Amino acid sequence: MTLDSELVVPTAIRDAILERAHNGRPEEICGVFGGEYDPDGRSRVRSQYPAENVAETPRTRYRIDPETQLEIFERLEDRGEEIVGFYHSHPSGPPRPSETDVAQATWPDRSYLIVSLEPREVGSWRWRADDDRFEREAIVLE
Repeated sequence: MTLDSELVVPTAIRDAILERAHNGRPEEICGVFGGEYDPDGRSRVRSQYPAENVAETPRTRYRIDPETQLEIFERLEDRGEEIVGFYHSHPSGPPRPSETDVAQATWPDRSYLIVSLEPREVGSWRWRADDDRFEREAIVLE
């Protein structure tokens, strides 16, 4: 199966997110990716911006405070980066979007990287608002 889009992630960033997810267990961790954004092809992560999970039920949901999210967006834009996407963990679930993730997705064509700890695996998806669905994308480590 050929995937239409790709997310290029530096190995050091992937490893930092995995470690943060492990240390944050049993709660979900979350954050924002900055870098070079391509809505249909290859987006490249240059940096990650960890955020506190402020969800009412952080073991099963994630939420970035809107003010914090705006501050992160301003920081990455000041660095000449675009909003590539978001990441969060599923401490005891699969590395694919949950029904809640689908219901709460709001950034069309952005990447949503999901870290699973059981099993330890990483998946990435693009939110396609036109079809109201997530589309799997390839992860390329560099």
